[in-house]
Amino acid sequence: MTAVYTGTKSAVDAITGVLARELGPRKIRVNAINPGVVMTEGLRTAGWVTPEVEQLVVSQTPLGGLGQPDDIASIAVFLASDDARRLTGEHIVASGGLR
Repeated sequence: MTAVYTGTKSAVDAITGVLARELGPRKIRVNAINPGVVMTEGLRTAGWVTPEVEQLVVSQTPLGGLGQPDDIASIAVFLASDDARRLTGEHIVASGGLR
């Protein structure tokens, strides 16, 4: 399961760069947001984040805490805005510093 997940994330990164080059002449920007652990309803429902896992992730994240959906949404809004007009082909890692 981890190999498939990692492979698909790598594919998104590769496709981001290719599409940015292909669509740039048409003034279409293509960027990717690579979030870290984000506490979503789906994550809670699936039971993937136990108190022990949460404590481990928080202890290894330089900014502390788990990501929240609003953390990622604000990055998406920025990328869609004219303020990001010179960004294309980028991979924004929104992980709180966890690598």
